[in-house]
Amino acid sequence: MPKVRGTPWKTDKWFVSPWNYEPEVLKQFKFPPAKDIKIHDITLRDGEQQAGIAYTREDKLRIAKALADAGVHRIETGMPAVSKEDEDAIKEIVQANFGPEVFAFSRCMVSDVKLAKECGVKGVVVEIPSSEHIIKHAYGWELKKAVDLSIEATLLCKELGLYTVWFPIDASRADLNWFLDLIEEIATKGHMDALAVVDTFGGISPHAVPYLIKKVRERVKKPLEPHFHDDFGMGVANTLIALACGCTVAHTTVTGIGERAGNAAMEELVLALLTMYGIDIGIKTEQFYSLSKLVRELSHTTIPSNRPIVGETLLNVESGIVASWVRRCRAENPLELGPFLPSLVGQKPVEIVMGKSSGIDCVAEWLERINADASLEQREAIVQKVKQASIAKKGLLNEEEFRKIYESVVHG
Repeated sequence: MPKVRGTPWKTDKWFVSPWNYEPEVLKQFKFPPAKDIKIHDITLRDGEQQAGIAYTREDKLRIAKALADAGVHRIETGMPAVSKEDEDAIKEIVQANFGPEVFAFSRCMVSDVKLAKECGVKGVVVEIPSSEHIIKHAYGWELKKAVDLSIEATLLCKELGLYTVWFPIDASRADLNWFLDLIEEIATKGHMDALAVVDTFGGISPHAVPYLIKKVRERVKKPLEPHFHDDFGMGVANTLIALACGCTVAHTTVTGIGERAGNAAMEELVLALLTMYGIDIGIKTEQFYSLSKLVRELSHTTIPSNRPIVGETLLNVESGIVASWVRRCRAENPLELGPFLPSLVGQKPVEIVMGKSSGIDCVAEWLERINADASLEQREAIVQKVKQASIAKKGLLNEEEFRKIYESVVHG
């Protein structure tokens, strides 16, 4: 990240709320030091579980390289048991040595763990169902089977020298006492270097996260890694709160892709940490837009055009009043137009577009664009014709359409 000047909430790169930095607010947080907060990117595994996404070996290599270039600390490269293509991709990413620590994802099965080791990864995320209801109904197992498989697989991970993140599926919906007994048993009879705090179905509220973290810490003295899904749109908020409770590794995907509603979005989490909490974890935010575009291209997915940070039309301005702000402020006071500079995230500059909500300042902008002029009366007439044309089209006008309106008003 480039050096910035100013207050924590207003620098030459961003301008957020000063309320974020009031002592009364800050005293609630127990963030680890910035150097200890890591991004564990799961775009290549949980991201690929979004229905319809299928990465080739080459796709995974390109995304892994882009993640590394952006400064991501850890990459979960996939599940080698899924296919030979995935296994080969993981091996190639390991051999490429892009920089981030490389992890594989495995079921709590001896064969999966051995395959992960053969891929040469540094660590493995090993999953097991952890709520009684999902063990019984979704897996059809006796409860003891989940315990036994976890102990056997995690002990093998330790024997093979793999950094082990134990990943209890559906932890947030498990009976609290059952879950706490389970994680304590695996930590003592099995092995874990870290514990993923898993909200598989996105069903925990931000206010419940600190209590969950507290209760887990009473039983297991291991680093905690929040893994929150976005079914209620809380993935980023819950992850921020988990980090504010002292967790150190956040599981995220690019643009939040993933199973069902997806996962916590990496770019939103990192930018919030930087601007709203003053925590720079070393990610190159200027690469967010291009990284998102690459992942979308290789995933064959789309996002809302106004998606936070990386949306294609996020910085388009149609309304007349906001267009007047743009024309007054973009040169010397650009942070009056948004909470961060477009360049901070690799976005294109703010653009005034032409549509139903446009006004005199929009017309002035576009007249300059086509190197033309008109009187105030003519500009007002152009505005009305633009509105009519936009309503008829049910969308924005292009330059050719605007030029025709201009010609019809000015030259009759």
